[in-house]
Amino acid sequence: MKAELREPHLAPAIVRALGAVHIIDLDQTDTYYNIPCGRLKKREAPGEPTEYIFYDRPDRAAPKLSHFVIYSEAQARDRFGAAPLPVRIVVRKRRSLYMLENVRIHLDEVEDLGHFVELEAMLTRGTPLSMCREAIARVRTALGPVIGELIDCGYADLLQRASA
Repeated sequence: MKAELREPHLAPAIVRALGAVHIIDLDQTDTYYNIPCGRLKKREAPGEPTEYIFYDRPDRAAPKLSHFVIYSEAQARDRFGAAPLPVRIVVRKRRSLYMLENVRIHLDEVEDLGHFVELEAMLTRGTPLSMCREAIARVRTALGPVIGELIDCGYADLLQRASA
């Protein structure tokens, strides 16, 4: 789930009051590529290994399932070829990552777009979909006073819409 963050200065205190633990602040650059099937982005952050994230998910504002695979640079070359892929768009953001049980809470400041919150619950054998939905709903309810509209797409799509 992704939403506009209208009061970004209040969000960290709200998620900490829920019991979330601050993990790290990252400056991330995501390069999105045009590929025939699914979505692919290269994620770079200082001091972190470069990751290629291949994923597929529907564009809708409600919480949704997302299937993804993370590749190293060598694995991405093997999977997608050695030739440079056509770049769709580059998104730069400052991300504060918090964890609350199995929920990743991203408080993002996206260059040229603004502030957003992204909630991701990891679906595992021990954490069924119903528990993930409840965990997301709990965090979303707590953040209710500081979030705006739910976002139906990713930052790359938002940035392209904003520049059109």
